[in-house]
Amino acid sequence: MLVSEILAIKGKVLFTISPNKHVAEAVEIMNEQDVGSLVVFSRGEMVGMLTFREVLQGVQRTGSDWQTLAIDDVMIRNPQVASPNMEMDELRRMMVEHHQRYLPVMDGRTLLGVVSFHDVAKAVLEEQSFENRMLKNYIRNWPAQEEEGR
Repeated sequence: MLVSEILAIKGKVLFTISPNKHVAEAVEIMNEQDVGSLVVFSRGEMVGMLTFREVLQGVQRTGSDWQTLAIDDVMIRNPQVASPNMEMDELRRMMVEHHQRYLPVMDGRTLLGVVSFHDVAKAVLEEQSFENRMLKNYIRNWPAQEEEGR
C-alpha cells in the first residue's frame, strides 16, 4: 500500500499554524480538531511540524508561561517527510527510526497531507481485512476436484 492510498482513506484535511503564533492557539486548534499535530507554514512554505510532544516539552521548559511561547520556539524544524509514492513499510520504518508519529506528505514543495501512526495502523487493518475476506471467498468457492481415474 502506498502513502497516497493511506491519504485517500484518511482524507486530506490539513491543519496548519504560523510560527509566530502562540502555543496556546495551537493547543486550542489541536483540541477542537482532535488532531495531534499541526504543520507550521510561513509565506506558503512548510517550515516545521508541531506535535503534542513539542507542546509538552515547551510546557515543561517554560512552566506557567507556556501559553505565550511562540510556535517557532518549540516546533520541529525540517521534519522528516513522506512522498505519496512511498510504500507503507518504508513509511513505518521511517516513523520508527526517527521517532516521529506524524509525517507530512509532500509532493515536491506541495503539502498533500499528514499521516499519523494511527492512520498507518488503520490502513494495515483495512488491508488485512480485505485480504482475509478475499481468501475466505476463494476458499468458499473452491472448485470441486475431479476424482482421479475417471
